Amino acid sequence: MRADMTKRSRKASRKRTFKSALLSKINGLLRMRRFWFGLTSSAAVGHQVSGCTLGAGLYDTVLSKVNGSVAAPLLASALASLTPLADGLMRYMLQDLLGLPASVVGSAGSTAPSVGGVASSSATQFSQCRQHFPAGTPPVVPGSADLRELCYSGFAVLHSGSHKAPVFVAERLNRASILQAKGRQRTDKFFADARLPRAERAELADYQGSGYSRGHMAPAGNMASAEAMAQSFSLANMVPQNQSHNAGPWSQIEQATRGYAQRAQGDVYVFTGPVYSGPTRTIGPGKVQVPSHLFKLVYDASTGKSWAHWQANAAGTRVTPPISYEELVRRSGIRFLPSSVTG
Repeated sequence: MRADMTKRSRKASRKRTFKSALLSKINGLLRMRRFWFGLTSSAAVGHQVSGCTLGAGLYDTVLSKVNGSVAAPLLASALASLTPLADGLMRYMLQDLLGLPASVVGSAGSTAPSVGGVASSSATQFSQCRQHFPAGTPPVVPGSADLRELCYSGFAVLHSGSHKAPVFVAERLNRASILQAKGRQRTDKFFADARLPRAERAELADYQGSGYSRGHMAPAGNMASAEAMAQSFSLANMVPQNQSHNAGPWSQIEQATRGYAQRAQGDVYVFTGPVYSGPTRTIGPGKVQVPSHLFKLVYDASTGKSWAHWQANAAGTRVTPPISYEELVRRSGIRFLPSSVTG
């Protein structure tokens, strides 16, 4: 009898220790309130964490359960460890350890719905981050069922589930933001954005050994805060990019764009993205598609001037003269700027 009691006592002690460790981990992760809400693309859409959808109400419930503080700074390393958590472990932490009912936690495999009606309409919405777009008006794109809008603090992404890469990434730059970004240390903590269903997103394993760079569309060098810097390493902001092109001509274009934004009198809006033509090439087990070309549109809201860089995603590519906005629209099929600014 005494042996059985001792065994049960030890088992209970191990369970308490395990529970304490998990709660400590959750507490550290959930203290990133600004990060979570910076990533929210719509108040109606929950945060999909490895298959478990966390709505804003659930987030606050978990906070109260764990007594989490909302004043701690962003922990970029915690972000990197958050996304790979398995469905079962996440539900176990939320339901069994924190006592949340299954009806609140949800089940494995649930996915966040498409935001803003992109699947049925050609007009994107980005209702939670329109500050990234000129005149607060997002682009008009060809409709598709697998397009999802993602809001970050420093940029916005329209993501394609079929390509597992962005359709475009939008940024608003100005002198103040460029000065704030100067000298900021890169985090280099790449992560798969857990708001995207697994079947639609790139994973770290897709790029490993692929021979391609994880090419930022919104460059890390543009990020004006530690939060924005950490978020810029989302794979939703990446495309498979030729390494020499990424480090050479493309880097020169990014630097030139920052230089222009620093000299501009007001806001400069930048749209960057991939184009796919010719034979389909993919990388990794998730078959992330490799773009044939990349574009970067620059629009100066103060002067009304705009131009676009169009680059082949290949070794040997050089910086070529820019093309017009109208030509970019013709080639990409996307109307990036509202008629109110283009006339």
